[in-house]
Amino acid sequence: MTAPHGLPRLDPDSLPPAVDVSDSTAALAEVDAAIAQGPYRDDWDSLRAYEVPRWYADAKFGIFLHWGVYSVPAFSSEWYSRTMYLEGTREHAHHLETYGPHSEFGYKDFIPSFTMEDYDPAAWAALFRRAGAQFVVPVAEHHDGFAMYESDRTRWNAAQMGPRRDVLGDLLAASDDASIVRGASSHRAEHWFFMNGGARFDSDVLDPAYQDFYGPAQREETAPNERHLEDWLLRTVEIIDRYRPQVLWFDWWIEQPAFEPYVRRLAAYYYNRAAQWGREVVINYKWEAFAEGSAVYDIERGTMGGIRPVPWQNDTSVSRSSWCWVEGHEYKSVGELIIELADTVSKNGNLLLNIGPKPDGTIAAEEQEMLESIGAWLAGHGESIFGTRPWIVAEEGPTRSQAGSFVDGAEVHHTAADFRFTTRHDVTGDYVYAIALAHPEDGVLRIRSFGTGLRLLPQEIRSVSLLGGGEVLDVQRTEDALEVTVGPGAGSPIGPVVKLHLEPEVVPERTDHLHG
Repeated sequence: MTAPHGLPRLDPDSLPPAVDVSDSTAALAEVDAAIAQGPYRDDWDSLRAYEVPRWYADAKFGIFLHWGVYSVPAFSSEWYSRTMYLEGTREHAHHLETYGPHSEFGYKDFIPSFTMEDYDPAAWAALFRRAGAQFVVPVAEHHDGFAMYESDRTRWNAAQMGPRRDVLGDLLAASDDASIVRGASSHRAEHWFFMNGGARFDSDVLDPAYQDFYGPAQREETAPNERHLEDWLLRTVEIIDRYRPQVLWFDWWIEQPAFEPYVRRLAAYYYNRAAQWGREVVINYKWEAFAEGSAVYDIERGTMGGIRPVPWQNDTSVSRSSWCWVEGHEYKSVGELIIELADTVSKNGNLLLNIGPKPDGTIAAEEQEMLESIGAWLAGHGESIFGTRPWIVAEEGPTRSQAGSFVDGAEVHHTAADFRFTTRHDVTGDYVYAIALAHPEDGVLRIRSFGTGLRLLPQEIRSVSLLGGGEVLDVQRTEDALEVTVGPGAGSPIGPVVKLHLEPEVVPERTDHLHG
């Protein structure tokens, strides 16, 4: 069955039998039994006892992957499955012009072309390792309702359609082999309403044969009912039990009040299962979906205004225009991505950087090159990133970063007077790092926070050096600044990284008042 544009339509006779999930009583009882075993209860007082793992606080950098059926049309964004059914949008017009009426070629009909025939999970994991990633978070299911994993709760999954392999499981296994911590994200919650535009005109969303794919397609204004909430919970439980991710990332809609008891239930289940595995895990959430201290807060395409006392995360993408593969991406520069990493880490955060593989299972050459370049920078400068903690101040300089979500719409041009700071204490001593966001035109870095006047350094400086093989030509410390004369930039995407090795802190001996 081939449409005029050359893409094969989905053959209804090829579909596996629908999965009956109408009665979840037994599955929910198993969830509650796991919660009853502890150590966590499904209430916020108990969940606030959660502590962020050391491995995650040290990791700093992970890879996010938006891959799915939406990569086949490769138009506009990963929300194509919604916007193609919204009359009046350019995606709707594009679909009519390119693929014909929605009743004849709907979103489901892209599935046969989502083949991933060139998918090499070992090569992907090797690329992520070269990039310096410490954890990986592939999308397990996006808003479109197509599971990228082998599932017993839906026939609409990658193991039974499209690629006909467990693409999530294969990548997580390859990540294990590359010593990269495995994670997964769920965007299932929004499926309650996501395809509802197709219920307003003649489209395949209204066909009862595909209702288990297109979902409830209900109004955005209505709260999800118990069946949808239970299915969200149990699909997430299936991901937890089958793949044991150590990072579980959630998108935005779970902050709806109807989800609140199910979110608590899910968190208690996940934390208790992780305790049984002997693994430390992380839940990432947005907005106010979780109580403060019960999981790790995540900001989309944004940053903090200052240092957050507990670890957090910035999830962003290599592209401004889309999270999935589309034609004609507006890519960020490598320097901009490294600055985002440095800014996030200086404020006690981790950066989760997204790429979007193509439907044939390859990663675009531009995105591979960006990851390789980030890895090359981290190979020489990663000491200022991995395992560090925030210093007394996060930043210095005239260029102010805009705090909040969705603030990466345009590149910010930094100067050589802009710095981000990190610090570390280990068995070899105390260190502070100043990451210059641009190279000085006159060859002199002037770091005001290191001047004697501000008294931010409690210890004397033992030595000053540059990471990445750069050479310090001269050092002068005045009341106003530490002035470090450096050599040429040598093509670095940002400025030099200055490393201070501090003298040991002198602890006065205790005076003996007892013996005389």
